[in-house]
Amino acid sequence: MQRILSTQLPAHVGATVRVAGWVHRRRLLKSVAFLIIRDAAGLAQVVAADPAARAAVEQLTEETVVEVTATVVATPAAPAGVELTHPTVRPLGPPAAAPPFDLYRPALAATLPTQLDHAPVALRHPRRSAALRVAAAAVAGFRAALDARDFVEIHTPKVVASSTESGANVFALDWFGRPAYLAQSPQFYKQLMVGVFERVYEVGPVFRAEPHDTARHLAQYTSLDAELGFVGDHTDVMAVLRDTLAGMLATVADRAGTALGTLGVTVPQVPGSIPAVHFTEALAIAGAPADEPDLAPAHERALGEWARREHGSEFVFVTGYPMAKRPFYTHPDPARPAYSNGFDLLFRGLELVTGGQRLHRHDDYLAALAARGEPVEPYAGYVDAFRHGMPPHGGFAIGLERFVARLVGAANVREVTAFPRDLHRLTP
Repeated sequence: MQRILSTQLPAHVGATVRVAGWVHRRRLLKSVAFLIIRDAAGLAQVVAADPAARAAVEQLTEETVVEVTATVVATPAAPAGVELTHPTVRPLGPPAAAPPFDLYRPALAATLPTQLDHAPVALRHPRRSAALRVAAAAVAGFRAALDARDFVEIHTPKVVASSTESGANVFALDWFGRPAYLAQSPQFYKQLMVGVFERVYEVGPVFRAEPHDTARHLAQYTSLDAELGFVGDHTDVMAVLRDTLAGMLATVADRAGTALGTLGVTVPQVPGSIPAVHFTEALAIAGAPADEPDLAPAHERALGEWARREHGSEFVFVTGYPMAKRPFYTHPDPARPAYSNGFDLLFRGLELVTGGQRLHRHDDYLAALAARGEPVEPYAGYVDAFRHGMPPHGGFAIGLERFVARLVGAANVREVTAFPRDLHRLTP
């Protein structure tokens, strides 16, 4: 008999079916026992009125894996409007040890560190797994949106020979007796691949050895990167980012509707034109000093409130960051060379995306490195490619965990990360 998932049961009323999953909860009454089975799709209620069946349910422990053969009966009060009666219950393994917290409760009562210590079990909770389903749908939407625009997915090395982007913030390792580093981003490689495919994207891990111990930072996270050639300036990149975000959120709504319902989340609308302010204007809106070199978290929150109040938007672009705060490969604003053709996208008052137009001429790279007192040698393999012709190009990177945390209202990115890696955590 083919196994049926819990969500498929309403289509089988009156039939005998086989379901399988974990014992989510038991309710033992005097003459009847209720057994809630949890599978990948949801919950199914089993009613055991026969003394032998009730005795079998009584012997089970929460999280034991079982198979149930039973008759589907319409019952409006039960999950999905059906329940399973006259069951035969067969354990598919030994009785499970009790988890360190009750998974059947609406929310996990354990602290976040305790949940992370016991992640393989904590992630079974419907709210924790729902966040991961949202993340999976967001990645699917990212890929679909860019595939539809003729982008090519690439896969770049995560072990590199030079700590080029920010030498103090990389993880060093031994590569067969030679020094090597975990890649901070695919930035250099995705730019080089613009010279091959014109439009590329990548979904992959990046590593930042920054000693942050905050609710918004991880030492390893998933980066959604895109780079496109033949742009006029950074506004072309912003337009593609806007459409990509709209595609991601549409896919989340389509594929992860049940997960959103579990979390009580409504997907926000992406405006047809996301409001944009220049960095200098953003400082004034946030009440920051005019000589402030960057936006602090409090400034970002103030800008998020401004965008909601003035534009009804959960998103706002900040453009024209000072060149001093942007990487050397960022293209300056031709009209205001002290400022960049770069941008951040804030989502609900938090930086979500960094992007911009890149330099594309070899001589400009040499000049940019010289201006910062940087030697060319560590960048030679990257910079040399620009001697062979590269179009004007730009791109962006979205932090997946931060995006999901902001979307579902999680206070900490670790709540939406399966096995987070940070300043203190290397296990499980």
